[in-house]
Amino acid sequence: GSEYFGPYTNVKNVRNALRTLQRIFPTRSCKYDLTPEVIQSKKIPLCLDYYIHNCKGPCQGLQTKEEYGQIIDRVRKFLKGKTSELIRELRAEMQQHADRLEFEEAARVRNRLELLENYRNPQKVVQNDFRDRDIVAVAREENDACAVLFKVREGKIIHRVHYYLNQIAWAEEGEILESFLKQYYTKTDDIPQEIDVSQEPPSQDILEQWLHHKAQRKVIIRQPRIGEKKKLVEMTQKNARYLLDELKVQKLKRAVPKAVTSLQKDLKLPVAPRRMECFDISNIQGTDAVASMVCFVDGKPKKSEYRKYKIRTKDSPDDFAMMREAITRRYRRLLAESKPLPDLIVVDGGKGQLSSAVQALRELGVEDQPIIGLAKRLEEVFLPNWKDAQMLPHTSPALRLLQHIRDEAHRFAVTFHRQRRQKRTLLSKLDEIPGIGVKRRQQLLQNFGSVKEIKQASLQELIQVGKIPASVAREVWNFFHKK
Repeated sequence: GSEYFGPYTNVKNVRNALRTLQRIFPTRSCKYDLTPEVIQSKKIPLCLDYYIHNCKGPCQGLQTKEEYGQIIDRVRKFLKGKTSELIRELRAEMQQHADRLEFEEAARVRNRLELLENYRNPQKVVQNDFRDRDIVAVAREENDACAVLFKVREGKIIHRVHYYLNQIAWAEEGEILESFLKQYYTKTDDIPQEIDVSQEPPSQDILEQWLHHKAQRKVIIRQPRIGEKKKLVEMTQKNARYLLDELKVQKLKRAVPKAVTSLQKDLKLPVAPRRMECFDISNIQGTDAVASMVCFVDGKPKKSEYRKYKIRTKDSPDDFAMMREAITRRYRRLLAESKPLPDLIVVDGGKGQLSSAVQALRELGVEDQPIIGLAKRLEEVFLPNWKDAQMLPHTSPALRLLQHIRDEAHRFAVTFHRQRRQKRTLLSKLDEIPGIGVKRRQQLLQNFGSVKEIKQASLQELIQVGKIPASVAREVWNFFHKK
């Protein structure tokens, strides 16, 4: 059968290794099936590789099967990073040729030895124990991750591989790392004695047993806590973070969605609104007033960036003042944290809401910020300093995008408003019961967890679990069970 090395993720390194292999080890480049009969018949003529000493002519029987097998063993050691052992073997071979006065062959071995040393010397020594180990680390952000593996052989880093993983929002870092280890070592037989990791995998014992069975020797997985090994793991993790950041940059450079470019063109925006933030207000006659902010990136919701606000300044119906408060709180914080402002701000409403938002931005010292208002009735788009509203075609992808983000902001605001109103309603029910004040209300909620549980409790449970007098418990039970 065949023996496979890799997988390799850096084509440049692979090509460099192959070139070095061809120059150091005289192996045949042809694909003939060299059976004993074919060799004996000498049907295959010697090629150029033989005459330039890149092959020793096994096709003509000029090299035995055992001699060729010895060269292949050396190739295997080279690919596994055993360069020190190879250098010792080549020095011994060179000395044997010199002792037999075979100076031309000794010179060829010397040249190969120099090539091998030149290949090895740039590799930095990172461990003094010369123990074979792999160093693995993972960096993750949102739904993407990058796993990096450094191969350390004879104390030197000889190779690096990296893999990008996605759809991992549900997984912990240890689970991601374990998944990478399973995938990588399933495809390779080059398993070291030790694997240093940035995070211990959840099924470490099972993984070690599997690697032990595959390598036919003990394999240790550990997370270094101190010393040089920990520094190597941190270096590997920095590499993973750098590669993950590169991936993010590449994603940002990808084509902007058509709806986003269409919106830029229709509204004559200076840049494509790849990041949009939309605000909406929800209240009933000023009570339980809330504001919502939803964020779209490249035309898609980014729910981790959603924000909701309890309106503090007004308890009367004044949508303009509430919008001004929400805009002020949002962008005052962004400015304080030195974070970039969105490419476009969308306000759910007409001229009044838009004017309030623009005024709030000016008070914060923000000028020339792209901002629009979207009125529900006729889907009119209002822009600052424009007298008349703009009407986008109903078939326009830009209008559909604006409707999507406006409806999402509305949904988010209404949901939060209902939650607040429901909570206030439930709490007020307890306040209506005779004998229940602030302290007993808090005591009941702490012991039962919710008004629903209090309502379902029996009279005896109200006394024992709620820790209230029997007379008060009877009032509570009668309140919730009166017909």
